[in-house]
Amino acid sequence: MAWVLKMDDATIESGLVHDFDASLSGIGQELGAGAYSMSDVLALPIFKQEDSSLPPENETKNPPFQYVLCAATSPAVKLHDETLTYLNQGQSYEVRMLDNRKPGELPELNNKMVKSIVRVVFHDRRLQYTEHQQLEGWKWNRPGDRLLDIDIPMSVGIVEPKTHPSQLNAAEFLWDLNKRTSVFVQVHCISTEFTPRKHGGEKGVPFRIQFDTFALGDSGDYTEHLHSASCQIKVFKPKGADRKQKTDREKMEKRTAQEKEKYQPSYDTTILSEVGTGDSSSPNHQADPGSHVNSELSPTASIQDTQKWLLKNRFSSYTRLFSNFSGSDLLKLTRDDLVQICGPADGIRLFNALKSRSVRPRLTVYVCKESLQENAADINQGPNAVCDYYHDCETGLVCFCAVYHALYLEELTAAELIRKMACVCSIPLGTINQVYRQGPTGIHILLSDQMVYNFPDESCFLISTVKGQQSTLTDRKPQPRSLFDKDVMSPFTFPPLCR
Repeated sequence: MAWVLKMDDATIESGLVHDFDASLSGIGQELGAGAYSMSDVLALPIFKQEDSSLPPENETKNPPFQYVLCAATSPAVKLHDETLTYLNQGQSYEVRMLDNRKPGELPELNNKMVKSIVRVVFHDRRLQYTEHQQLEGWKWNRPGDRLLDIDIPMSVGIVEPKTHPSQLNAAEFLWDLNKRTSVFVQVHCISTEFTPRKHGGEKGVPFRIQFDTFALGDSGDYTEHLHSASCQIKVFKPKGADRKQKTDREKMEKRTAQEKEKYQPSYDTTILSEVGTGDSSSPNHQADPGSHVNSELSPTASIQDTQKWLLKNRFSSYTRLFSNFSGSDLLKLTRDDLVQICGPADGIRLFNALKSRSVRPRLTVYVCKESLQENAADINQGPNAVCDYYHDCETGLVCFCAVYHALYLEELTAAELIRKMACVCSIPLGTINQVYRQGPTGIHILLSDQMVYNFPDESCFLISTVKGQQSTLTDRKPQPRSLFDKDVMSPFTFPPLCR
């Protein structure tokens, strides 16, 4: 059964007008103290809901590498905060180096070595600004000690592990993506060493363990940044991390189930979170001086070139701020201008980057493949021969000279020299068995770090390769005479040849 209410049009119209007037009656009146403000309304959960069908961008992109610290995370960390891991001073902790690339991703790294630099740095921004002074103070109090070391005997799959005396908080090594790799790290500083002393019981400062991975660049050095990741840690005296972990676990057990939901569980391992490219660090060595030319900003640089320079030198957060600046505009800014615009830390860093000059290498050596020098004596050279020549107008003679390559060394180690020689000779690094220097009476002396360290600057060598045996270096001492002197023949040159 249905009921039908019949009303005339006049009655319906008058009722609608009355309802509409009533709905507008409150407009323009003073709101009471208990009324909602617009900011309160916008803060309601309904206005904070996001479209869950669109996953965050970070979830759709997996990092090419993953580093897993084999130490449990703290259970006393709130749900949306970064994980915190407690470590014991001087104890060796395993970090698993994992190749996380998808099929077809970064194919140029297949069957190649990469270089990783591990560092322990400050987590707090305040201490980051004074990191150099903090580390110098620590070095003064503990002479001969390092903040970070690699436990080489326990590590697996790492090649050429190194520590630099001037960088107490960093170490580096090479590793093969196709092999199982684990590096064991030791942190020797404790968190309370950087806390101001007051009345005892001070809370220690957190650190970060950061890994930066680089690929082999065109210059023969590992300068092409691939990936960076880090995690937050606190370091205690021996056994202190175990006690702190136990204390946090007992505190969480006393909380109610509702309170526990606000905290993240403790995980057996710590996965290092990816660091943006703007925050990553460059390798702890200088590149060849030839590569510094492109890193300097030219006054004639266009706006687009200036933007690229800012990105390349890790100033990506300021690209929008300087979006209309050319190279000349940026170079005209004073140190005070940059500090005022970018803040003290980034302002000083940007000023130093703009005013940087090429750094002279510690050692320069010149090398030439012996086969090229032999080819220089052949008149019928092919068009692809790597030789230069000049024509003497008076005698009509054409003289050939082999081309030497300059190698710029910073670490002064045999491994660095071999790596750069392999790049010059286009020989895979893994195929080099031994390298010798030819000494008096033709004896072969094994190349060592001490030998490289004692090379005179601008020494000249010939490289001869023997398949299945060894490579040798032969000294060639330069004479202070020009190649164009007709009466004196330099050891760099070869007998004049007529075409």
